[in-house]
Amino acid sequence: MAVLNEEQTMLRDSARDWVREKAPVGAFRRMRDTAAPLGYDPAAFAEMAQMGWAGVVIPEAFGGSEFGYLSLGLVLEEMGRTLVASPLIASSLAAASALVMGGSETQKSEWLPKIAMGEAVATLAVDEGPRHDPLRTALKAEKTGAGYKLTGAKTFVLEGMAADLFIVAARTSGQPGEAKGITLFLVPADAKGLSREQRHLADSRGYAALNLDEVELGSNAVLGEADNGADLLEKTLDRARVGLAAEMLGMSVQAFETTLDYLKTRVQFGQTIGSFQALQHRAAKMFTELELTRSCVEAALTAIDNDAADTPQAVALAKAAAGDTLHLVSREMVQMHGGIGMTDAHDAGLYMKRARALEATYGSTAWHRDRWGRMAGY
Repeated sequence: MAVLNEEQTMLRDSARDWVREKAPVGAFRRMRDTAAPLGYDPAAFAEMAQMGWAGVVIPEAFGGSEFGYLSLGLVLEEMGRTLVASPLIASSLAAASALVMGGSETQKSEWLPKIAMGEAVATLAVDEGPRHDPLRTALKAEKTGAGYKLTGAKTFVLEGMAADLFIVAARTSGQPGEAKGITLFLVPADAKGLSREQRHLADSRGYAALNLDEVELGSNAVLGEADNGADLLEKTLDRARVGLAAEMLGMSVQAFETTLDYLKTRVQFGQTIGSFQALQHRAAKMFTELELTRSCVEAALTAIDNDAADTPQAVALAKAAAGDTLHLVSREMVQMHGGIGMTDAHDAGLYMKRARALEATYGSTAWHRDRWGRMAGY
C-alpha cells in the first residue's frame, strides 16, 4: 500500500523475478536436506550482493546505494515468500545499521564496503538466555590497560556460523537489567578466545552459540560510546525487527495465496471446498489480517526512513502484528490442506517451522505487545 518511487518499484520487481526463478521453496528444501553448514547457499547470496541488495541501507560513500529501509523491506518481503535463506537481515540490515549509526570512520571504512559487496558477513550477538531480553546482558567486559577483556556467552546468534564479525553486547558497568553499562564491541570471528557452536532450530537456518573466554580487544573495538550502548543497541534491534516483520509478511502472503489456490481446486462432495461458507469466512479473516499487517510493516519501515519520533512504537506494532498474522496463516495453511498439509512433502510445514522461529527472534509477539503498552503509558 506504500507509494513507491520508480527505483523502489524496479527493486521490488527484480527481487520478485529473481526469487521465483532462482530461489523457489524447492531450493530451500534442497539446502535443508543437504544440511548446508552455513544455513544458506553462498552462491545465491553472492548473486544477491551483485544485484546490490547487501548495500541497500549502506551509504554510497561506503559502497552502498542508500535506498533506505522501505526499499530493503520490499526485497525481504519477496524473499520471505519462498523462504530464501541468506544473511541479509543479520548482516546487511542489523550489523550494517549498527555500524552506520555508531561506527567511527575507521570502523565504517573497514567493514561497510565488505558487507555491501557480500565479502563479509556480520551479525549481532545479543541474547544470553532462552528469551529475548537485551537489558539482561551479563557478558563481562573488563577494562584493561590496552583495552578490554570479554568473558561470557551468547546464544541464538543469527548466521553465527557464517559471520566474519560479531557485534557483541557486553556489560562494562552496572548490573543485568540496567540500561546503563551496556557497551557494543566489534569482535572478529578469528579473535583468540572466541569459539562458536552450531545450534539446530526447527527452521533449519544458521544459528550459533558463542563462548568468549577472555577475548582481548583494543579500545578501538568499542562501537559507539562505552557504557552508553543501550540506545544504539535498541535502535539497531528495531531495524532488525522490522526486517523480520517484512520477511514474515512475505511468508504470510505466500502461505495465504497457496492456500487460496487449494481452496479453488480441491473438490469434495462434488464441489470445490472454497465454496463452503465456513472456509470462506476463514479465508476472509486471513486476508483482512494481511492487509492490516502490511500497513503496520510499511509504516514502521517508513518511520525509520523518516527518523520519526514514534519509530519504536511503530516497530513494536509491526513485529507483533506480523507475528500474530503469520501464526494464523501458517496454522490455517496446514489445516486447510488437510492430510497433505501435515506431511513433510508439502511446503506448509516449512512455513510453520520458520514462522515459529521468527516469532521468537528479537522479541516475541507478547514481548512487543508489552513493549508497546509501556511506551503508550499503560
